[in-house]
Parts: sequence; structure tokens; C-alpha cells
Amino acid sequence: MHKATILFNPNSGPRRRDTELDHAIGIIQSAGIRTDLTICRSSQEATIHARYAVAAGRDTVFACGGDGTIHDILQGLAGTPVALAILPFGTANALAHDLGIPLRPSAAARAAVSGTVRRIPLGRIGYHDFEGKPSERYFTVAAGVGVDAHLFYKLNRDLKKQAGMAAYYLKAWNLWATHRMRKFEVEYANGSGAKLQATLTELLAVRIRFFGNILRELVPGASLECADLRAVMCRTDSRTAYLRYVANTLLGRPRNIDGIDLVSCSELTCRLPASSGAEDRVYVEADGELLGRLPARMTMLPDALSLVVPATKNEKPGSATA
Repeated sequence: MHKATILFNPNSGPRRRDTELDHAIGIIQSAGIRTDLTICRSSQEATIHARYAVAAGRDTVFACGGDGTIHDILQGLAGTPVALAILPFGTANALAHDLGIPLRPSAAARAAVSGTVRRIPLGRIGYHDFEGKPSERYFTVAAGVGVDAHLFYKLNRDLKKQAGMAAYYLKAWNLWATHRMRKFEVEYANGSGAKLQATLTELLAVRIRFFGNILRELVPGASLECADLRAVMCRTDSRTAYLRYVANTLLGRPRNIDGIDLVSCSELTCRLPASSGAEDRVYVEADGELLGRLPARMTMLPDALSLVVPATKNEKPGSATA
């Protein structure tokens, strides 16, 4: 790490933390790393400036924000050799939790400058945006179709920032309890290559082991190193079945719930049934960001991102691992 661009989202998290950002930047610069700082006030700006950093020959981009900020910066770094480092400033910080990155920005900066670089695959989702145009995004944490994406559609984007995760979860619970579950069709390929089909009310493809907070291992076998999508497929519209799955997850119990399947697949395609009307809209999200509507297709992009992670006891700082 010699030349780094620092992209800061001042809207991340429950409060402004300019002093903590200055302290973190000082730690990075004291390690002999040249830095430049850019304030990004929109998702588009974060992606654009990440691409500028690649074009300018920077070797590292620091994402200063939450999972949404990381998601936006990721779109400019995917498929390049430029490494992504994380200074957590968000509310949930799921990716930072999974990687074991300290949540205090100054400690995260120390972990980054003494860390290692890991090359990982990325999830990729194609969908139709809200203008009906085909679009595509990469994701690291998770991508969802159905109930969870509908919640992101309904939730006020400022709620989590203003009131914190407790109020956000409470509002999400209220919406989930009253939401009319709409069905959609999925076709996917399992490990044998066979094409399978199902009718679902929810699909969640997860890329990390550990979400942090009260939600820990949501999908057994999910990890950033996994070359396949690890998905929860809900065939049921029973709210009780959903509750049992989440409760068993929180309590570490077996997740053998009728109507809910755990699937590993190389790709999957989601569509509305042919009988659907104009009012039957099913939404798509990735890394907590509402993207658009069905149809959608998820795949994996191998060897797609260089990620700065804390060094383990057996690794030398600055070493690269696959």
C-alpha cells in the first residue's frame, strides 16, 4: 500500500465523525502512504470516484461508510487490481463484522496498514431498474428478491441513520407482519449442473458468514471465499416458518424448516409468473440497497476483488492470499 484514495460518505451512520476520520487518516499517512480524500454525497459519486482512483494509478481505495458505501465503491473496483480497504462509519457494518475489522475507524486504519490482501469472487446480479432498463451490480454481503427487498422499498432511508438499528428493526418487523407476500419463479443450477425450478416468496443469496449484532450466521456455508451462491429459498408464505428459521438462526439451532431450503448454486434466474398482473411487483436488493424489480439473474464472478483484511498471526503484513 503506497498510494490510497479515501472516499468518505458523510451521511453514513447515526452522526458525523469528522474527528475520527482525521485521526484515521493520520494513522494511514504515518505509515508512509500517500493519500487523497474525497467527500462522496451520493452513490453515483462514490462509484465515479472509485473509477477515478483506478485510472489515477492508486493501489488502494478506503471506503469510509457503511455497507451501502462499500457497495457503491465496489462497482468501480470490481475486476481491477486496486484493493478495497474499509473504515467502518455505518450503522450495521456487516462486512466489517465478517472480516474482523475493528469498528473504531482509527483501529480499523491500523489494521488496514498492517493487513493483508485477499482476492475474492463477487456476486453479480442483473435486474431491471425502476425505469424498466436492464442493469447490473456486484455485491459482497447479500442479494435478495421478495420480502426483504420489499422492506427496503418501504422503509425510510433516513430511519436507520436517525433512530439507529433498534428503530429500524422495529419498523421492519411491522412492515413484514403486514406485507402481502407475492410469489415468483426461480430456475437455478445446483452442483451437478441440473436445472431446477421452484416457486418462492423470498430468496436471499448470502456471501458472508457473520453479520454481527443479533443476526449472526444466517446461512451455513456462506463465505466470501465460496465460489458458489449460498441461498435461502422460501417456498412458503407462512410467517410462522419465517419466524422459526430466524429464531433457530439466532439460537444456533438446526434450520430444518418445512418450506425453506438452503441451496448452493452457480447461477439462478428469477421471474414473475406468467399470470402476474401489473400490480404484482417483486423488488430486488443487494447489500441493503434497493435496486429495482424482476426479472433478475444472479451469477458469480471469480477472482474479482482485492480486499484488505486484518493480518492473522501466521501472515506477514502486506502479503497477498488467494
